[in-house]
Amino acid sequence: MIESGSGDRNVLGEQIMKVWKPVFLLLLVCVTAYPQTKDLGLGAFSNEQGPILLAVDSSVVDRDWKSPYLMFVLYMAAAKEADDFIIGRNNVVMIYQGQEYRMPSIKELRQGYKAEIRDINLYRHLGKEGIYSSWVRFYRFPRRYDFFPPLTESAPLPVEEGYVDDFIGFRTKAYFKNPGLKQGDKLTIRVSDKNKPQITGECDVVIQ
Repeated sequence: MIESGSGDRNVLGEQIMKVWKPVFLLLLVCVTAYPQTKDLGLGAFSNEQGPILLAVDSSVVDRDWKSPYLMFVLYMAAAKEADDFIIGRNNVVMIYQGQEYRMPSIKELRQGYKAEIRDINLYRHLGKEGIYSSWVRFYRFPRRYDFFPPLTESAPLPVEEGYVDDFIGFRTKAYFKNPGLKQGDKLTIRVSDKNKPQITGECDVVIQ
């Protein structure tokens, strides 16, 4: 009887392990996938572990995650003072549910979306304490260039590339077509150097 009970317990233990092992592995992947990303509050996220520092302000998306186009504000810089990188428009992607999405052209956005000025006005009134509590505060971000400048007299110049070197970073708006986001969803913004695509920076974002 003792041998039978011991055998039953072993079988039961093996069955429990079969059920919980995949769950444990999934949790381990979730914890270790992007451990460097910090939630700064107020819709701001930051990652300063890679060669390209990246911070993302998603506060506008949090207010209107059903919008057909999603506006993020990206802050990029070189982690090492001696490095310099070129971030091209095509080197910025949003990764959602395993699929990569590239930014639209300015022409496409302006033809299919009429709320750019609204997005900018909304962003101006939202708190910036989260983003400025990160590494961002140690760098300068000139307002001369932007991937998606608004149609106003004082707007920065539209560019296809942004440059980062020394303590000069690149701040720009980044739009992506909405793939069907929901509150609580997680996505990743990844940027890479135009000439050396293996040099990257990435940051997770959770829609709140």
